[in-house]
Amino acid sequence: MIKKYAQKIYIALIIIFMYAPIVTLIVLSFNASRTRAKWGGFTLKWYGELFSNADIMQALYNTLLIALLSAVAATLIGTVATLSFNSMKRQSRAIFMSITNIPMLNAEIVTGISLMLLFLTLRAKFGFGTILLSHITFNIPYVILSVMPRVKQLNPSVYEAALDLGASKSQAFFKVVFPDLLPGILSGFLMAFTMSLDDFVITHFTKGPGVDTLSTKIYTEVKKGIKPEMYALSTLIFISVLVLLILVNHTPKSKNKAGATLSIERN
Repeated sequence: MIKKYAQKIYIALIIIFMYAPIVTLIVLSFNASRTRAKWGGFTLKWYGELFSNADIMQALYNTLLIALLSAVAATLIGTVATLSFNSMKRQSRAIFMSITNIPMLNAEIVTGISLMLLFLTLRAKFGFGTILLSHITFNIPYVILSVMPRVKQLNPSVYEAALDLGASKSQAFFKVVFPDLLPGILSGFLMAFTMSLDDFVITHFTKGPGVDTLSTKIYTEVKKGIKPEMYALSTLIFISVLVLLILVNHTPKSKNKAGATLSIERN
């Protein structure tokens, strides 16, 4: 009995430590006072001022655009690289996989400084382009890691059978191989998109003056004091992610129930 209560208390404490900061942030987004130490009453004005704040909106636009472009590019490159690795001999494949895993095991600050020095050596202009290239670079290993298990499960006989039945190489790939790879590719894309949204260290070292993402914008504001509009934006992002997770987890259940009902009706 005591053990059961102890487990419940332990789980409750974990949940509190995980979500108490988020709840605090949400509450502060409705605080009429600009100071975090004083409750000035309930208000929605920070949500209204959020969309009229050009700096925050530009940082949000940069963040989403870089995340989307880098995720698409990394997914394409990573998928092609994975297929290439799979056609190699075991020893060569192991060497290349080890090389691609290094950026994931490496500290982000080392990757950020290395990319910064590379851009300085190439005399590249720091800005949107350097951030995008950096995000593509560190996202590729995550895509490879997501796609590789699906590639290993492929049955080469199915592809060869498609060729024997008259399909061209491109038709055989997109109609036979690609559907089997799609879950891994989507997983890699979402992983790359999330990593790009969340990145601060590498972005900080490779961004130019006047170009900010949400993470670097928040870091800049911490020194002067974070604006309440940023609390409102963080709340909207959290709610959007929460709704998306609920929809993703609910949809399969709905489909399964519909399928079960249809099969019962047929029987």
